[in-house]
Amino acid sequence: MQEREHLATRLGFILVAAGCAIGLGNIWRFPYITGQYGGAAFVVVYLVFLVILGFPIMVMEFSMGRAGQLNIAGAMRALEPKGSKWHIFGYAGILGNLILMMFYTTVAGWGIAYLYHTAAGHFGGLSPDQVGAAFGAFLGNTPELIGWMALVVAIGFGVCASGLQRGVEKAAKVMMAGLFGLLIILIVRAVTLPGAGAGISFYLKPDFANLSWEAVYAAMGQAFFTLSLGIGSMAIFGSYIRKERSLAGESVNVILLDTLVALMAGMIIFPACAAFGVEPGAGPGLIFVTLPNIFNAMLGGQFWGSLFFLFLTFAALTTVIAVFENLTAFAMDEWHWSRKKTTLIGGLIVFVLSLPVPLGFAAWSGFQPLGAGTCVLDLEDFILSNNLLPIGCFIFALFCSWRFGWGWDKFTKEANAGVGMKFPVWLRGYAGYVLPAIILFILVMGYIQFFA
Repeated sequence: MQEREHLATRLGFILVAAGCAIGLGNIWRFPYITGQYGGAAFVVVYLVFLVILGFPIMVMEFSMGRAGQLNIAGAMRALEPKGSKWHIFGYAGILGNLILMMFYTTVAGWGIAYLYHTAAGHFGGLSPDQVGAAFGAFLGNTPELIGWMALVVAIGFGVCASGLQRGVEKAAKVMMAGLFGLLIILIVRAVTLPGAGAGISFYLKPDFANLSWEAVYAAMGQAFFTLSLGIGSMAIFGSYIRKERSLAGESVNVILLDTLVALMAGMIIFPACAAFGVEPGAGPGLIFVTLPNIFNAMLGGQFWGSLFFLFLTFAALTTVIAVFENLTAFAMDEWHWSRKKTTLIGGLIVFVLSLPVPLGFAAWSGFQPLGAGTCVLDLEDFILSNNLLPIGCFIFALFCSWRFGWGWDKFTKEANAGVGMKFPVWLRGYAGYVLPAIILFILVMGYIQFFA
Protein backbone atom coordinates (compact mmCIF):
# COMPACT_ATOMS: atom_id res chain seq x y z
CA MET A 1 0.00 0.00 0.00
CA GLN A 2 1.25 3.47 -0.88
CA GLU A 3 2.39 5.52 2.13
CA ARG A 4 0.00 8.27 3.23
CA GLU A 5 0.93 11.75 2.05
CA HIS A 6 1.66 14.28 4.80
CA LEU A 7 1.85 18.04 4.94
CA ALA A 8 5.43 19.28 5.10
CA THR A 9 5.07 21.66 8.05
CA ARG A 10 2.89 22.34 11.05
CA LEU A 11 2.29 25.87 9.71
CA GLY A 12 1.10 24.36 6.45
CA PHE A 13 -1.43 22.20 8.30
CA ILE A 14 -2.79 25.15 10.29
CA LEU A 15 -3.06 27.39 7.21
CA VAL A 16 -4.66 24.72 5.00
CA ALA A 17 -7.21 23.79 7.70
CA ALA A 18 -7.90 27.45 8.47
CA GLY A 19 -8.21 28.15 4.76
CA CYS A 20 -10.93 25.51 4.58
CA ALA A 21 -12.86 27.28 7.34
CA ILE A 22 -12.16 30.84 6.17
CA GLY A 23 -14.41 31.79 3.30
CA LEU A 24 -17.27 33.96 2.14
CA GLY A 25 -19.13 33.42 5.41
CA ASN A 26 -16.44 35.29 7.34
CA ILE A 27 -16.48 38.28 5.01
CA TRP A 28 -20.09 38.42 3.90
CA ARG A 29 -22.39 36.64 6.37
CA PHE A 30 -20.66 37.48 9.65
CA PRO A 31 -20.60 41.29 9.16
CA TYR A 32 -24.17 41.58 7.96
CA ILE A 33 -25.74 39.43 10.70
CA THR A 34 -23.60 41.27 13.25
CA GLY A 35 -25.13 44.47 11.85
CA GLN A 36 -28.62 43.00 12.05
CA TYR A 37 -28.29 41.83 15.66
CA GLY A 38 -26.70 44.74 17.44
CA GLY A 39 -22.95 44.76 16.88
CA ALA A 40 -20.49 44.08 19.70
CA ALA A 41 -22.92 42.28 22.06
CA PHE A 42 -23.68 39.79 19.29
CA VAL A 43 -19.94 39.27 18.70
CA VAL A 44 -19.34 38.42 22.38
CA VAL A 45 -22.11 35.80 22.41
CA TYR A 46 -20.83 34.42 19.09
CA LEU A 47 -17.34 33.94 20.54
CA VAL A 48 -18.73 32.05 23.54
CA PHE A 49 -20.65 29.65 21.32
CA LEU A 50 -17.60 29.21 19.09
CA VAL A 51 -15.76 27.76 22.09
CA ILE A 52 -18.51 25.48 23.39
CA LEU A 53 -19.73 24.24 19.98
CA GLY A 54 -17.02 24.58 17.34
CA PHE A 55 -14.00 23.54 19.39
CA PRO A 56 -15.06 20.00 20.46
CA ILE A 57 -16.40 19.05 17.02
CA MET A 58 -13.24 20.25 15.29
CA VAL A 59 -11.07 18.18 17.64
CA MET A 60 -13.28 15.18 16.89
CA GLU A 61 -12.95 15.59 13.11
CA PHE A 62 -9.17 15.99 13.28
CA SER A 63 -8.91 12.95 15.58
CA MET A 64 -10.96 10.68 13.35
CA GLY A 65 -8.87 11.66 10.35
CA ARG A 66 -5.52 11.16 12.09
CA ALA A 67 -6.51 7.86 13.71
CA GLY A 68 -8.01 6.44 10.52
CA GLN A 69 -5.41 7.92 8.13
CA LEU A 70 -8.17 8.21 5.52
CA ASN A 71 -10.97 10.48 4.35
CA ILE A 72 -13.98 10.78 6.67
CA ALA A 73 -15.81 7.82 5.11
CA GLY A 74 -12.78 5.55 5.21
CA ALA A 75 -11.79 6.73 8.68
CA MET A 76 -15.21 5.99 10.19
CA ARG A 77 -15.18 2.59 8.50
CA ALA A 78 -11.75 1.85 10.00
CA LEU A 79 -12.65 3.07 13.50
CA GLU A 80 -16.23 1.83 13.94
CA PRO A 81 -16.99 -1.36 15.89
CA LYS A 82 -17.18 -4.46 13.71
CA GLY A 83 -20.57 -4.86 12.10
CA SER A 84 -21.76 -1.29 12.73
CA LYS A 85 -22.71 1.16 10.01
CA TRP A 86 -21.36 4.52 11.21
CA HIS A 87 -19.41 4.88 7.98
CA ILE A 88 -22.64 5.44 6.05
CA PHE A 89 -22.68 8.99 7.34
CA GLY A 90 -19.04 9.29 6.32
CA TYR A 91 -20.20 8.88 2.73
CA ALA A 92 -22.97 11.42 3.38
CA GLY A 93 -20.24 13.78 4.57
CA ILE A 94 -18.37 13.39 1.29
CA LEU A 95 -21.64 14.09 -0.50
CA GLY A 96 -21.93 17.23 1.63
CA ASN A 97 -18.51 18.39 0.43
CA LEU A 98 -19.65 17.86 -3.15
CA ILE A 99 -22.93 19.75 -2.61
CA LEU A 100 -20.98 22.61 -1.02
CA MET A 101 -18.85 22.91 -4.14
CA MET A 102 -21.88 22.68 -6.42
CA PHE A 103 -22.93 26.18 -5.31
CA TYR A 104 -19.78 27.61 -3.70
CA THR A 105 -17.89 27.52 -7.01
CA THR A 106 -20.47 29.85 -8.54
CA VAL A 107 -20.43 32.32 -5.64
CA ALA A 108 -16.60 32.24 -5.58
CA GLY A 109 -16.80 33.05 -9.28
CA TRP A 110 -18.79 36.17 -8.41
CA GLY A 111 -15.87 37.36 -6.31
CA ILE A 112 -13.37 36.91 -9.14
CA ALA A 113 -15.79 38.56 -11.58
CA TYR A 114 -16.18 41.59 -9.31
CA LEU A 115 -12.42 41.79 -8.92
CA TYR A 116 -12.17 42.03 -12.71
CA HIS A 117 -15.07 44.45 -13.16
CA THR A 118 -13.89 46.71 -10.31
CA ALA A 119 -10.28 46.78 -11.50
CA ALA A 120 -11.49 47.53 -15.04
CA GLY A 121 -13.54 50.47 -13.76
CA HIS A 122 -16.90 49.09 -14.89
CA PHE A 123 -18.68 50.37 -11.76
CA GLY A 124 -17.12 53.82 -11.83
CA GLY A 125 -19.63 56.65 -12.18
CA LEU A 126 -22.68 54.43 -11.70
CA SER A 127 -25.50 55.54 -9.41
CA PRO A 128 -26.54 53.27 -6.51
CA ASP A 129 -29.53 52.04 -8.51
CA GLN A 130 -27.30 51.32 -11.49
CA VAL A 131 -24.88 49.32 -9.32
CA GLY A 132 -27.81 47.22 -8.06
CA ALA A 133 -29.07 46.76 -11.61
CA ALA A 134 -25.58 45.72 -12.72
CA PHE A 135 -25.59 42.89 -10.18
CA GLY A 136 -29.01 41.76 -11.40
CA ALA A 137 -27.82 41.83 -15.01
CA PHE A 138 -24.70 39.88 -14.00
CA LEU A 139 -26.82 37.13 -12.43
CA GLY A 140 -28.88 36.97 -15.61
CA ASN A 141 -25.83 36.51 -17.84
CA THR A 142 -25.61 32.71 -17.74
CA PRO A 143 -22.58 32.28 -20.05
CA GLU A 144 -20.56 34.71 -17.94
CA LEU A 145 -21.57 33.00 -14.68
CA ILE A 146 -20.59 29.61 -16.12
CA GLY A 147 -17.28 31.01 -17.32
CA TRP A 148 -16.29 32.36 -13.89
CA MET A 149 -17.47 29.14 -12.22
CA ALA A 150 -15.36 27.09 -14.66
CA LEU A 151 -12.34 29.24 -13.82
CA VAL A 152 -12.80 28.53 -10.09
CA VAL A 153 -13.05 24.77 -10.77
CA ALA A 154 -9.95 24.87 -12.97
CA ILE A 155 -7.90 26.78 -10.38
CA GLY A 156 -9.01 24.54 -7.51
CA PHE A 157 -8.37 21.20 -9.14
CA GLY A 158 -5.25 22.56 -10.87
CA VAL A 159 -3.72 23.31 -7.47
CA CYS A 160 -4.75 19.88 -6.13
CA ALA A 161 -3.22 18.20 -9.20
CA SER A 162 0.16 19.73 -8.28
CA GLY A 163 0.27 17.64 -5.11
CA LEU A 164 -0.42 17.99 -1.41
CA GLN A 165 2.80 19.79 -0.49
CA ARG A 166 3.70 21.50 -3.77
CA GLY A 167 0.13 22.45 -4.61
CA VAL A 168 -2.35 22.60 -1.71
CA GLU A 169 0.07 23.51 1.08
CA LYS A 170 2.04 26.03 -0.98
CA ALA A 171 -1.11 27.72 -2.26
CA ALA A 172 -2.50 27.98 1.29
CA LYS A 173 0.66 29.69 2.51
CA VAL A 174 0.71 32.20 -0.35
CA MET A 175 -3.02 32.98 -0.29
CA MET A 176 -3.29 33.23 3.49
CA ALA A 177 -0.29 35.56 3.63
CA GLY A 178 -1.86 37.68 0.90
CA LEU A 179 -5.23 37.59 2.63
CA PHE A 180 -3.88 38.92 5.93
CA GLY A 181 -1.74 41.51 4.18
CA LEU A 182 -4.75 42.85 2.29
CA LEU A 183 -6.86 42.78 5.45
CA ILE A 184 -4.40 45.02 7.30
CA ILE A 185 -4.19 47.51 4.43
CA LEU A 186 -7.98 47.69 4.06
CA ILE A 187 -8.53 48.08 7.82
CA VAL A 188 -6.10 51.00 7.99
CA ARG A 189 -7.99 52.70 5.14
CA ALA A 190 -11.44 51.99 6.64
CA VAL A 191 -10.73 53.23 10.18
CA THR A 192 -9.18 56.46 8.87
CA LEU A 193 -12.28 57.44 6.86
CA PRO A 194 -14.10 60.54 8.16
CA GLY A 195 -16.98 59.38 10.36
CA ALA A 196 -15.63 55.86 10.82
CA GLY A 197 -15.62 56.20 14.61
CA ALA A 198 -19.34 55.50 14.92
CA GLY A 199 -18.92 52.19 13.12
CA ILE A 200 -15.96 51.22 15.31
CA SER A 201 -17.95 52.02 18.46
CA PHE A 202 -20.93 49.97 17.22
CA TYR A 203 -18.62 47.03 16.53
CA LEU A 204 -16.40 47.10 19.62
CA LYS A 205 -18.55 48.45 22.50
CA PRO A 206 -21.09 45.83 23.67
CA ASP A 207 -24.59 46.92 24.69
CA PHE A 208 -26.34 43.87 26.11
CA ALA A 209 -29.51 45.78 26.94
CA ASN A 210 -30.84 45.33 23.42
CA LEU A 211 -29.64 41.74 22.92
CA SER A 212 -32.62 39.55 21.99
CA TRP A 213 -33.07 35.78 22.17
CA GLU A 214 -33.25 35.83 18.37
CA ALA A 215 -29.77 37.36 18.35
CA VAL A 216 -28.50 34.68 20.76
CA TYR A 217 -29.82 31.95 18.47
CA ALA A 218 -28.28 33.69 15.43
CA ALA A 219 -24.92 33.81 17.24
CA MET A 220 -25.24 30.11 18.06
CA GLY A 221 -25.97 29.28 14.44
CA GLN A 222 -23.12 31.40 13.07
CA ALA A 223 -20.64 29.84 15.50
CA PHE A 224 -21.85 26.40 14.49
CA PHE A 225 -21.73 26.90 10.72
CA THR A 226 -18.72 29.19 10.27
CA LEU A 227 -16.19 26.35 10.52
CA SER A 228 -18.13 24.09 8.07
CA LEU A 229 -18.00 21.21 10.52
CA GLY A 230 -20.15 18.12 10.15
CA ILE A 231 -19.14 16.91 6.68
CA GLY A 232 -15.62 15.75 7.50
CA SER A 233 -13.90 18.59 5.69
CA MET A 234 -11.41 18.86 8.58
CA ALA A 235 -10.88 15.12 9.00
CA ILE A 236 -8.85 14.84 5.81
CA PHE A 237 -6.25 17.30 7.12
CA GLY A 238 -6.07 15.33 10.36
CA SER A 239 -5.05 12.36 8.20
CA TYR A 240 -2.19 14.41 6.74
CA ILE A 241 -0.42 15.18 10.03
CA ARG A 242 1.66 13.07 12.38
CA LYS A 243 1.29 12.63 16.13
CA GLU A 244 3.89 15.15 17.29
CA ARG A 245 1.24 17.67 18.39
CA SER A 246 -1.98 17.20 20.32
CA LEU A 247 -5.09 18.16 18.40
CA ALA A 248 -6.81 20.47 20.89
CA GLY A 249 -4.09 23.08 20.53
CA GLU A 250 -4.09 22.76 16.74
CA SER A 251 -7.88 23.19 16.71
CA VAL A 252 -7.57 26.35 18.80
CA ASN A 253 -5.06 27.76 16.31
CA VAL A 254 -7.37 27.08 13.36
CA ILE A 255 -10.40 28.55 15.14
CA LEU A 256 -8.42 31.64 16.16
CA LEU A 257 -7.35 32.27 12.57
CA ASP A 258 -10.88 31.81 11.27
CA THR A 259 -12.30 34.12 13.94
CA LEU A 260 -9.57 36.70 13.41
CA VAL A 261 -10.45 37.00 9.72
CA ALA A 262 -14.15 37.45 10.52
CA LEU A 263 -13.43 40.09 13.18
CA MET A 264 -10.97 41.92 10.90
CA ALA A 265 -13.48 41.87 8.04
CA GLY A 266 -15.89 43.65 10.36
CA MET A 267 -13.24 46.31 10.96
CA ILE A 268 -13.37 47.06 7.24
CA ILE A 269 -17.11 46.98 6.71
CA PHE A 270 -18.53 48.73 9.82
CA PRO A 271 -16.27 51.81 9.72
CA ALA A 272 -16.83 52.11 5.94
CA CYS A 273 -20.61 51.79 6.31
CA ALA A 274 -20.66 54.39 9.10
CA ALA A 275 -18.50 56.78 7.09
CA PHE A 276 -20.94 56.73 4.18
CA GLY A 277 -24.20 56.37 6.11
CA VAL A 278 -24.95 52.83 4.93
CA GLU A 279 -26.88 50.24 6.96
CA PRO A 280 -24.42 47.41 7.82
CA GLY A 281 -27.22 44.84 8.20
CA ALA A 282 -28.09 45.19 4.52
CA GLY A 283 -28.21 41.43 3.99
CA PRO A 284 -26.83 39.38 1.11
CA GLY A 285 -26.43 42.44 -1.11
CA LEU A 286 -23.83 43.91 1.28
CA ILE A 287 -20.81 42.66 -0.68
CA PHE A 288 -21.99 42.92 -4.28
CA VAL A 289 -24.24 46.00 -4.12
CA THR A 290 -23.61 48.05 -0.98
CA LEU A 291 -19.80 47.90 -0.93
CA PRO A 292 -19.35 48.80 -4.63
CA ASN A 293 -21.43 51.91 -3.92
CA ILE A 294 -19.16 52.76 -0.98
CA PHE A 295 -16.06 52.33 -3.13
CA ASN A 296 -17.61 54.61 -5.78
CA ALA A 297 -17.99 57.33 -3.16
CA MET A 298 -14.47 56.85 -1.78
CA LEU A 299 -11.38 58.67 -2.98
CA GLY A 300 -9.37 56.10 -4.94
CA GLY A 301 -12.35 53.75 -4.72
CA GLN A 302 -11.39 51.72 -7.79
CA PHE A 303 -8.06 50.82 -6.16
CA TRP A 304 -9.57 50.04 -2.74
CA GLY A 305 -12.42 48.08 -4.29
CA SER A 306 -9.98 45.99 -6.31
CA LEU A 307 -7.99 45.20 -3.16
CA PHE A 308 -11.17 44.18 -1.34
CA PHE A 309 -12.32 41.79 -4.06
CA LEU A 310 -8.81 40.36 -4.34
CA PHE A 311 -9.01 39.66 -0.61
CA LEU A 312 -12.47 38.09 -1.11
CA THR A 313 -11.08 35.94 -3.94
CA PHE A 314 -8.23 34.63 -1.78
CA ALA A 315 -10.68 33.73 1.00
CA ALA A 316 -13.02 31.90 -1.39
CA LEU A 317 -10.25 30.02 -3.20
CA THR A 318 -8.66 28.73 0.02
CA THR A 319 -11.98 27.03 0.82
CA VAL A 320 -12.41 25.71 -2.72
CA ILE A 321 -8.91 24.21 -2.81
CA ALA A 322 -9.29 22.62 0.64
CA VAL A 323 -12.65 21.01 -0.16
CA PHE A 324 -11.45 19.87 -3.59
CA GLU A 325 -8.53 18.19 -1.80
CA ASN A 326 -11.06 16.39 0.39
CA LEU A 327 -12.90 15.09 -2.68
CA THR A 328 -9.60 14.20 -4.36
CA ALA A 329 -8.38 12.27 -1.33
CA PHE A 330 -11.67 10.36 -1.14
CA ALA A 331 -11.34 9.08 -4.71
CA MET A 332 -7.65 8.25 -4.22
CA ASP A 333 -8.36 6.37 -0.98
CA GLU A 334 -11.44 4.48 -2.18
CA TRP A 335 -10.52 3.65 -5.76
CA HIS A 336 -6.72 4.00 -5.69
CA TRP A 337 -6.68 6.45 -8.57
CA SER A 338 -3.62 8.59 -9.24
CA ARG A 339 -3.81 12.24 -8.21
CA LYS A 340 -3.70 13.43 -11.84
CA LYS A 341 -6.53 11.10 -12.89
CA THR A 342 -8.59 12.02 -9.84
CA THR A 343 -8.31 15.78 -10.33
CA LEU A 344 -9.13 15.55 -14.05
CA ILE A 345 -12.23 13.41 -13.54
CA GLY A 346 -13.18 15.30 -10.39
CA GLY A 347 -12.92 18.65 -12.14
CA LEU A 348 -15.23 17.52 -14.94
CA ILE A 349 -17.77 16.06 -12.50
CA VAL A 350 -17.83 19.15 -10.28
CA PHE A 351 -18.15 21.46 -13.30
CA VAL A 352 -21.15 19.54 -14.67
CA LEU A 353 -22.85 19.25 -11.26
CA SER A 354 -22.32 22.96 -10.62
CA LEU A 355 -24.12 24.05 -13.81
CA PRO A 356 -27.66 24.10 -12.30
CA VAL A 357 -26.73 27.02 -10.01
CA PRO A 358 -25.77 29.56 -12.72
CA LEU A 359 -28.62 28.23 -14.88
CA GLY A 360 -31.00 28.75 -11.95
CA PHE A 361 -30.72 32.54 -12.14
CA ALA A 362 -31.95 32.77 -15.74
CA ALA A 363 -32.82 29.75 -17.90
CA TRP A 364 -34.14 27.75 -14.93
CA SER A 365 -35.46 30.72 -12.93
CA GLY A 366 -38.95 29.22 -13.05
CA PHE A 367 -37.73 26.36 -10.85
CA GLN A 368 -38.34 27.65 -7.32
CA PRO A 369 -37.88 24.55 -5.15
CA LEU A 370 -38.41 26.12 -1.74
CA GLY A 371 -41.11 28.61 -2.62
CA ALA A 372 -41.44 31.89 -4.47
CA GLY A 373 -38.17 33.74 -4.93
CA THR A 374 -35.93 30.74 -4.29
CA CYS A 375 -33.55 29.07 -6.72
CA VAL A 376 -31.25 26.06 -7.09
CA LEU A 377 -28.60 27.70 -4.91
CA ASP A 378 -31.10 28.06 -2.05
CA LEU A 379 -32.05 24.37 -2.30
CA GLU A 380 -28.45 23.17 -2.20
CA ASP A 381 -27.59 25.53 0.66
CA PHE A 382 -30.64 24.30 2.59
CA ILE A 383 -29.66 20.63 2.12
CA LEU A 384 -26.16 21.37 3.38
CA SER A 385 -26.57 24.05 6.06
CA ASN A 386 -29.91 23.02 7.55
CA ASN A 387 -29.42 19.26 7.30
CA LEU A 388 -26.02 17.69 6.60
CA LEU A 389 -23.92 20.03 8.76
CA PRO A 390 -25.94 19.76 12.01
CA ILE A 391 -26.78 16.06 11.51
CA GLY A 392 -23.10 15.33 10.84
CA CYS A 393 -21.98 17.14 13.99
CA PHE A 394 -24.60 15.21 15.97
CA ILE A 395 -23.28 11.91 14.56
CA PHE A 396 -19.64 12.84 15.20
CA ALA A 397 -20.40 13.80 18.82
CA LEU A 398 -22.05 10.42 19.46
CA PHE A 399 -19.42 8.46 17.53
CA CYS A 400 -16.58 9.92 19.59
CA SER A 401 -18.37 9.87 22.95
CA TRP A 402 -20.35 6.65 23.16
CA ARG A 403 -19.16 3.05 23.54
CA PHE A 404 -21.24 1.84 20.60
CA GLY A 405 -19.19 4.19 18.40
CA TRP A 406 -15.45 4.80 18.36
CA GLY A 407 -15.63 5.60 22.07
CA TRP A 408 -14.48 8.34 24.42
CA ASP A 409 -11.27 6.67 25.58
CA LYS A 410 -9.99 6.02 22.04
CA PHE A 411 -10.98 9.49 20.90
CA THR A 412 -9.26 11.33 23.77
CA LYS A 413 -6.15 9.13 23.47
CA GLU A 414 -5.83 10.14 19.80
CA ALA A 415 -6.70 13.78 20.43
CA ASN A 416 -4.13 14.09 23.26
CA ALA A 417 -1.26 12.25 21.57
CA GLY A 418 1.74 14.55 21.24
CA VAL A 419 2.80 17.74 22.97
CA GLY A 420 0.59 20.76 23.46
CA MET A 421 -2.81 21.61 24.87
CA LYS A 422 -4.88 18.57 25.87
CA PHE A 423 -8.57 18.01 25.27
CA PRO A 424 -10.30 17.81 28.71
CA VAL A 425 -11.17 14.16 29.37
CA TRP A 426 -13.71 15.24 32.00
CA LEU A 427 -15.94 16.71 29.27
CA ARG A 428 -17.38 13.30 28.44
CA GLY A 429 -20.83 14.11 29.81
CA TYR A 430 -20.93 17.40 27.96
CA ALA A 431 -19.72 15.89 24.68
CA GLY A 432 -22.01 12.87 24.89
CA TYR A 433 -25.24 14.51 26.09
CA VAL A 434 -25.24 18.33 26.24
CA LEU A 435 -23.48 18.94 22.91
CA PRO A 436 -25.79 16.61 20.93
CA ALA A 437 -28.81 18.24 22.61
CA ILE A 438 -27.60 21.72 21.56
CA ILE A 439 -27.03 20.48 18.00
CA LEU A 440 -30.55 19.01 17.86
CA PHE A 441 -31.91 22.34 19.09
CA ILE A 442 -30.05 24.15 16.29
CA LEU A 443 -31.38 21.63 13.75
CA VAL A 444 -34.99 22.04 14.87
CA MET A 445 -34.80 25.83 15.20
CA GLY A 446 -33.23 26.00 11.75
CA TYR A 447 -36.28 24.26 10.28
CA ILE A 448 -38.67 26.47 12.23
CA GLN A 449 -36.87 29.62 11.17
CA PHE A 450 -36.58 28.51 7.54
CA PHE A 451 -40.24 27.59 7.08
CA ALA A 452 -41.74 30.29 9.31
